[in-house]
Amino acid sequence: MKKVLVTGVFDILHQEHLKFLTKAKALGGELIVAIESDKRVRLLKGVGRPVNDQQKRKRALEKLKIIDQVIILPEAFNQPRERLKFLQKLRPQILAVSSHSPHLAEKARLMQQIGGKLMVVHQYNPAFSTTKIIQARLANGKNYVKN
Repeated sequence: MKKVLVTGVFDILHQEHLKFLTKAKALGGELIVAIESDKRVRLLKGVGRPVNDQQKRKRALEKLKIIDQVIILPEAFNQPRERLKFLQKLRPQILAVSSHSPHLAEKARLMQQIGGKLMVVHQYNPAFSTTKIIQARLANGKNYVKN
């Protein structure tokens, strides 16, 4: 069975996440979503993030019928050697990404090393993001409770 891998934070699920995941699943086979650990999210997104801890994010994604497996990425995933080791172990045929995904050339190179390929399956929509959702709630005097 073909394995399709998606990676990301998925802090507050919104409509663009769902569109992206649906397009990734449409590639066929098993859809595996690998989420960033809480420690990595803090490094990537800054203070106050993630809003939802890794277990809560994992459970939310597991409820989606289109996802076959959700895993938490290793904390050393920022190191190229660890990324390659992870991909070699999982062996996805496709790494599905959005058009705004950082490091596309490196991701494509890593996938080629394991005999897979990178596919841009979704065009980034700047109108929707977890950061914008948080900013809108703060502007309305609401806050998120940290887990």
